[in-house]
Amino acid sequence: MKNISTTLRVRNIAIIAHVDHGKTTLVDALLKQTKTKLNKDVADTSLIMDSNELEKERGITIFSKNASVSYKGVKINIIDTPGHADFGGEVERVLKLADGCLLLVDAKEGPMPQTRFVLKQALKMGLKIIVVINKIDRADSRTSFVVNKTFDLFIELGANEAAAYFPIVYASGKKGLAGDKASLAEMSDITPVFEAILKYVPEPKGDSAKPLQMLITSTSPDNFKGRIATGRIFEGKLSQNQEIIHISADGVKSKYKLTSLMTFEGLEKVDCKEAFAGDIVAISGIPNITIGETIVDNMNTPALPLLFIEEPTVRMTFGVNTSPFAGREGEFKTSRQIQERLFKAVEEDVALRMDPSTGSGWTIAGRGELHLSILIERLRREGYEFQVSRPQVIEKIVEGKIMTPYEKVYIEVPEQFSGMVMQKMGLRHAKLQDMTSTEGIVTMEFIATTKELFGYRSEFITDTKGLGIFNTSFHEFGTDIQKSFDRDSGSLVAHENGITKLYALTGIQERGTLFIGPGISVYKGQVIGKSSRAGDISVNACKEKAQTNHRSSGEGTSEHFDAPRIMGLEEAVEYINDEEFVEVTPKNIRIRKIDLTARL
Repeated sequence: MKNISTTLRVRNIAIIAHVDHGKTTLVDALLKQTKTKLNKDVADTSLIMDSNELEKERGITIFSKNASVSYKGVKINIIDTPGHADFGGEVERVLKLADGCLLLVDAKEGPMPQTRFVLKQALKMGLKIIVVINKIDRADSRTSFVVNKTFDLFIELGANEAAAYFPIVYASGKKGLAGDKASLAEMSDITPVFEAILKYVPEPKGDSAKPLQMLITSTSPDNFKGRIATGRIFEGKLSQNQEIIHISADGVKSKYKLTSLMTFEGLEKVDCKEAFAGDIVAISGIPNITIGETIVDNMNTPALPLLFIEEPTVRMTFGVNTSPFAGREGEFKTSRQIQERLFKAVEEDVALRMDPSTGSGWTIAGRGELHLSILIERLRREGYEFQVSRPQVIEKIVEGKIMTPYEKVYIEVPEQFSGMVMQKMGLRHAKLQDMTSTEGIVTMEFIATTKELFGYRSEFITDTKGLGIFNTSFHEFGTDIQKSFDRDSGSLVAHENGITKLYALTGIQERGTLFIGPGISVYKGQVIGKSSRAGDISVNACKEKAQTNHRSSGEGTSEHFDAPRIMGLEEAVEYINDEEFVEVTPKNIRIRKIDLTARL
């Protein structure tokens, strides 16, 4: 157990960047160079901070995490933040822990849309920004261009003079190298990043002699200690087994005794006797504590301001699986089990909202399609079986007018695809804000309603042959233009239960695009493909070829079965309309009609 001295110097730094700009790799280099104690199950070659299975697969950070390293007697608390705007709830609360930020920018791509979102929050909070130009070892890096674009972004976001003239460190996180100049030959290790943190990031404000004020920014369950709450001590100090007062979001004050006090060492939580103003700690002993609440040590100390999180823009209805295959593939499938898990998800993620259960299920609201899709995927992997409805935008009524969410859309495509993108965005009533062309790459910026963008992401990938970059971020709630963009084609719907046959599917594929292949169990009302026409078509996917004792020469040699378009979770959620559900189980993602008995 550690007793932290009141003279321990601390720096609290958040690392922010666009998806895949090397943020997690750089954090790993910082941890490994300082020979920080790591979890025993972490391999030398693995990305330490991306510990969640989904994060490893997608290569993105979803859940903010804490770590710490010690450099020259200074404890540096590192907060790894999500790079995607849909996880803004995570971003906004963890920035409360920091006094400065490392802004990672790819040496080829420059600042990207999600960088803009997180940077805007950091500048608004007055955090000191150190820019790290990462991946300078790339053959196509263009550091001068990237530095200029980053400066332009700071100015565009309204940065003051002190923030706009930011310090720059050049780095290759993968190789564990950094320096003041963009030359790998002059770099020996990652030390310049540490030096920049000590030089530019201020020590945390706060006086350990004042009454205690601690803000809770995350909570997590523990089988032995109960609920663990992590946060920053803004004033005062905490001691092991101390009696404290918990101020709830409603202002109710309750007395509790701490059962544990922990600080971070590397990626692990370590018990300590005392912790002081400026440090980030984890505590237990308060059963009903939630994010954004305050811990104090006397009744007269006021609560810290509650965290403000931007409101959700998209909602979906979760319900018990009612398909003919219900209960076959999931471990948790009852309404009680699903409801308990959704309550837990809302507690852990401040950007999620949950409406009371209705007859048809539970309405969960989040910051975007990806935000909700990640929740669905997490539940699926934990063994839950359920069904979800089509995403719907959350609209507000202000002074008698319907206000709908608008998004900024950032698109980067090769020049030959720009016409197709302009046409598709025009059909969705998107307004072009800016357009530039550099070296055969066209960059466009649109503003469009969230509801008209549903389903376009997968279509965009197909149209640009996977070469385009498509990003969105919430813009504002604006006047509804009373227009929407609905799917222009129907579905191919199975009209009987059974197992799909190659013979039947070969004939059906002429009517549209199939989502499944042969040998798959299907049920009546299940969507097995996308029709090439406007209406739904009922098809017999289980039909077998009639057997005869005659066979003509060459029969069947001209038939060809096209590979089906396998629908993943996000593609399925984007595809469905108001008459369809996505059935989610640990083993399968299926699309089905809400009314399985309807005649087509």
